[in-house]
Amino acid sequence: MAAPRKAAKPESRLGMVRRARKINRELADVYPYAHPELDFRNPFELLVATVLSAQTTDLRVNQTTPALFAKYPTPEDLAAAAPEEVEELIRPTGFFRAKTKSIMGLATALRDDFGGEVPGRLDDLVKLPGVGRKTAFVVLGNAFGVPGITVDTHFMRLARRWKWTESDDPVKIEAEVAEIFPKSEWTMLSHRVIFHGRRICHARKPACGACPITHLCPAYGEGETDPEKAKKLLKYEKGGFPGQRLNPPPDYPGRPAPPLGATS
Repeated sequence: MAAPRKAAKPESRLGMVRRARKINRELADVYPYAHPELDFRNPFELLVATVLSAQTTDLRVNQTTPALFAKYPTPEDLAAAAPEEVEELIRPTGFFRAKTKSIMGLATALRDDFGGEVPGRLDDLVKLPGVGRKTAFVVLGNAFGVPGITVDTHFMRLARRWKWTESDDPVKIEAEVAEIFPKSEWTMLSHRVIFHGRRICHARKPACGACPITHLCPAYGEGETDPEKAKKLLKYEKGGFPGQRLNPPPDYPGRPAPPLGATS
């Protein structure tokens, strides 16, 4: 009779940290072009676009904001707008009445309290209407070069799958992950993890058979493990389809997304 198999030894804290950092290094090789997937030209545009991205895709936001920013390019312009006109412009992003209230409110606060400029401090940003820590870190990391961890739904899902945390509270996840990685890595780590979650490690059906970091993943097997079937689950440039940005960075290997109403 074969000897019973020994139970796997629980992973130590040090082992988890080493594995987590290796995941980050390998994701850097997989996604050297990782970037924020919202189109923006300045901190104000990024702030508004990030608020609009709640409960919708970055693609839909990117298709919607060109007309919005063409009509209201500054906080002063947006603060003075007619709400019903703003609602109509951002209708494609969903929850357009609540979002209009938020973006017009933050525009008014920027005009009245910050001289029409987006502040570069977390404490100031989170006081703006509709702006929480996640939105603030997106703006700080990508418009001001201030390191931050963006805990969106993709980041939360993967951090739990990879056993970086057991929490489902974004603030706790942010704090726990911050202890694993050096501060200088926080912004790019966020991009890489979110890229991987959108392209390969999906919520309902992860493409495990097409994943390049299966050897580091405690959750391998939750999704499709057959390589050919898994390839069909890949999204955006990994599946050969357009990305989410209409104006992606020069090093992005995928195709730009089509404008609103156009076919890809």
